[in-house]
Amino acid sequence: MPHSVEISAAIIFAFALIHTFAVARIEKLSHRFPRHAGVFHFLAEVEVVFGFWALILCLVMWALVGSHVTIEYLEHREFTEALFVFVIMVVAASRPILVLVTTIVMRLARFLPVRTQVAVIWFSLSAVPLLGSIITEPAAMTLAALLLRDTLFSARSSERVKYFGLALLFVNVSIGGVMTAYAAPPVLMVASAWGWSTGFMAATFGWKAALAVVFNATAFVALIARSVPTSQGSEGGTTSPSQRVPVGVTLVHLGFLALVVINSHHAVVFIGAFLFFLGYTHAYERHQSPLMLRESLLVAFFLGGLVVLGGLQQWWLQPIVRSMDALTLYFGATGLTAVMDNAAITYLGSLIPGLSDSAKYLLVAGAVTGGGLTVIANAPNPAGLAILGNRFSGGAVSPIKLLGAALMPTIIAGLAFLVL
Repeated sequence: MPHSVEISAAIIFAFALIHTFAVARIEKLSHRFPRHAGVFHFLAEVEVVFGFWALILCLVMWALVGSHVTIEYLEHREFTEALFVFVIMVVAASRPILVLVTTIVMRLARFLPVRTQVAVIWFSLSAVPLLGSIITEPAAMTLAALLLRDTLFSARSSERVKYFGLALLFVNVSIGGVMTAYAAPPVLMVASAWGWSTGFMAATFGWKAALAVVFNATAFVALIARSVPTSQGSEGGTTSPSQRVPVGVTLVHLGFLALVVINSHHAVVFIGAFLFFLGYTHAYERHQSPLMLRESLLVAFFLGGLVVLGGLQQWWLQPIVRSMDALTLYFGATGLTAVMDNAAITYLGSLIPGLSDSAKYLLVAGAVTGGGLTVIANAPNPAGLAILGNRFSGGAVSPIKLLGAALMPTIIAGLAFLVL
């Protein structure tokens, strides 16, 4: 690729990052200029940012190198992850799955010596993120966000609590998926190249991540327990007769969920399964709620844009990664995830020949540790934002406040991987 295109891509990527931090201000413009409110609302959607700037990049490439090279570049991008996140969000957020998970969490919550609402929050921030090692991180993020939406992120919760809750959710999901070799995107990028099996991940990363997840969730819940409202009305998690789903329907949905997860790297399979899923939900519409299509499409659009923009950042990212020693690599990877998807960081690391085992460990540990610092740091984060973003003041999440709230749980995760 000509260097002029790479430089242009780096500049456009920088503008995309600036745009990400400016969404709250852009949203305010919709009130100042009501005639163009729709455009400003669109540009204030965090999930739109990278897709929008990916379009700008394509237009610039078209002008610099022509349509043939531009289309060839797009055709060589890998969009399987974006498609998978879209499908898994829709399936995992379907009413039968959500009712099942809510029922299980509510029953388990009764065994904890705290109020039910507090216990539900604890399970949503600890057990569900760890479940991500089995059902994949995007599915865990979707389920946890839906469970927290009407409890921790209710209208009665303070903005401060919401920011710390969202940051903790992002961090715990990022590190909670490392107990297997297929569930966390940054691990998936290196598992095959470095021969890391699920057994290796569980023994090397998994138990440390589990301790950090449980510690983070417990400390947070202990601090905010008194501020959680005693009564949430219908939000308490009980299932009314009209919400109950036949066992057969639930089993079919679980079957679709398993089929999608098992074939997460094969778009032709999980997209086909998804089309059958859509047909099934239409046939048994009385047992369904409206599918979460809009939010899921926005998240896929976000990730697709990141794939397009990120594919031309290798020229400056890889030399930075290659120049670091083992310990610097850990802190560098943690910091770089704030401005680049952590899967991209580990992918670039996998291309560097001769990395020591300790360097490989620290690279991946740093990448998953920093996965909660920003919305773009980890692929499942936009899914959580799509579900919970409108619960914040003005319907927008401040990247600066999110970064600040994520520092403490990120430090705890880092200590777990570096000290234990």
